[in-house]
Formats: sequence, structure tokens, C-alpha cells
Amino acid sequence: MKKIIILCTILLISTVAFAASKRPKKSKIFIVSSYHKTYLWSQDTQKGLCDAMVNFGFLDNKDQADKFTKNDYIESSSAIVKKAWMDTKRKNTRSEIAVTVNRLMEEITEFSPDLIMLGDDNATNYIGNQYIDTDIPVVFWGVNGLPLKYGLLDSLEKPGHNITGVYQAGYLKECVEFLKKIVPDIKTFAILSDDSPTGRSKVKELQNLHESGVLQLELTGCVVTNSVEEWKNKALELSRYSDAFFILNHNSLKDRTGTPIDQLEIGGWYLKNIKKPECAHEKQFAEEGMLSVCDDSGFNQGYEAFALTNRILINNENPALIAVKAPLRGPFIVNKERAKILGIVITEEMGVESYIEKCLALQGNY
Repeated sequence: MKKIIILCTILLISTVAFAASKRPKKSKIFIVSSYHKTYLWSQDTQKGLCDAMVNFGFLDNKDQADKFTKNDYIESSSAIVKKAWMDTKRKNTRSEIAVTVNRLMEEITEFSPDLIMLGDDNATNYIGNQYIDTDIPVVFWGVNGLPLKYGLLDSLEKPGHNITGVYQAGYLKECVEFLKKIVPDIKTFAILSDDSPTGRSKVKELQNLHESGVLQLELTGCVVTNSVEEWKNKALELSRYSDAFFILNHNSLKDRTGTPIDQLEIGGWYLKNIKKPECAHEKQFAEEGMLSVCDDSGFNQGYEAFALTNRILINNENPALIAVKAPLRGPFIVNKERAKILGIVITEEMGVESYIEKCLALQGNY
């Protein structure tokens, strides 16, 4: 009888071991965002990532996606995913970024991922350059302008290394054209931006578009600063002789003590003090309260980046051969509350595809 029991036990252990060996290995994915999870852009890209993870079977259901968004960690039946935040809009000095990069390198090494995803410019630049030509594939999203600038790709068509991804086309020309449809009488515009990699990149693109003569408005001035006092003063000055504004990122603004100022606080000041129409290039700014947006969709950035992750991990495609592209634009958006404040009547001929009802920056304490 003892021999039978021992034999059965051995058979059971062998069966379990064999089944375990046949069970698919869970994919381990480490995600790094350049920013902070409270930012509107970060929330938009997170929604795209989560939808893709559910649709491609890396998460089992929407509840897991919600838990991942809350906890920055999830283990599903087929994947283990961890996310970390660099917060480089606020912690943006060289020493602060160096500390953050060192911390993340330790976390990534300990996690031992099968693939790394990098969100936006700073993560792509500072973390991506640590892993170029390693055995770990890397997928980025949200790079402003052509991502060749960080030395990670041989070309957009054939990246040539272990790194590929999606970038932001900007749709800046389309933003100006859409604003002109809404407010046909405007002839000039000015640019308001922080002094961040994202802001500087978009300012340069707009200046190049203006110099090439393809914009329908004349550029009267440009603000690129991380000083909130300078940003406000120049906004007031430019409003005296500009018909409209192009609002770019303003997450990196700080007061005289070096304390970061919340995006919605800045937005609230602008909306209360500047009574000129404005356009922007991402849905987050329409949610904040800006009049019009041709959306360079954060959702699409996150979704399409994870679609590439699926191709690499499931289809075994080589990232060196996967072309880098910009996703299609999102909708033309108008903020109804801002339109009402400015006395603008929205008509069907303007081509609005989506509406935001309220200005977040005018709610609560902002």
C-alpha cells in the first residue's frame, strides 16, 4: 500500500510540474512616465494604456485596469505590470533628475522586465539611453517632434536597435486653422509656454511653421519661461496687441521660492485675466478651460504604444524593424464655458467634433 501511495504522489507531482512547465510565462512590463499621475495628460495616456492592455489580453478585465491605475502595480493571468513616475515637471534640476534616474535603474533591475515602456521625453531620453542595445526591448510614447534627437534610432522607418515607439505630431497647424474657423476675425497670435523640453519643442515647431508661411495668423510674440511672475506679466503685455494665444505646457512654472505652481492654478489665473480666444494641442488644455483644441491625443499615444508592445511580446517582432510613427489626431474640441465667457457662438460649420462642458481651472479653489 505504501508503494502505491508513493507512486501516486510521484505521479501527481510530475503532473503538476509538467502542467506548470506548459503554462505560459507571464510577461513582465515596467512602465516609466516622465510626469506625475495627477496630471491631465498622464491620466489620458494611462486610459489608452489600460484600454490596450485589456483589449490585447494583458489584463483580464477593466477592474484590473482600475487597480493598476490606483496602485501602479498589477498581476493578471498573463502579465505583471509595474509603473513608476519621474515627476520631472516639478523635480527638473539636473541633480533631481539624476537621483530619479538612479532610483529607477535600481527598481528596473530588481523587477527584471521583459520589456520597458517609456512615457514622454524625459523618460525616453534619460532611461532609454541606459538601455539602448541591451537585450530588453523598449517602447516609448509622447516624444515631441522627431524622436531621432535622443540618439536612440537610426531612422524612423528602421530604428535599428532595441527601441521603437510612437511620437507626437503636434497637429499645431491644424490647431491654428481650427481657431481661425471659430474666430474668423483674428489676425495675430502669441505663444505662452513653460521652459520645459515639451514646451521648447512645440515653440520651435510653431516658429518654423510661421516662418514657412503656412499659418493663417501672424506671430506677435513668444513666452518661454519657468518663472510664474514673468509668464503672467508677459501674458498681460502680449494680450494688449495680440488677437489670440496658443497655449502650450505650463506645468514647470515656479514662484520666486522655487515652489512648483499647479497647472490648474495657472490656468485659472489665465482664464480670469486674459479675455482673448486661444487654442492648444491636447485635450487636457480643453479640460482645463482653453477654448479650442485639435487633440494630439494622449489616449492614442498610450494605446498605440502598447499595441507595439503586444507585437513585440506576443508576435515576437523585432523592435529594430518596427517603424516609428505618430498616431492619428484626436477630435476637434471646444470648451463651451470658455466660449460663453468670450461671447462666441458655436455653429455646425466650425467643424467641432467634441465638447468639454466646464473649465476645470475655474472650479473649486482655482
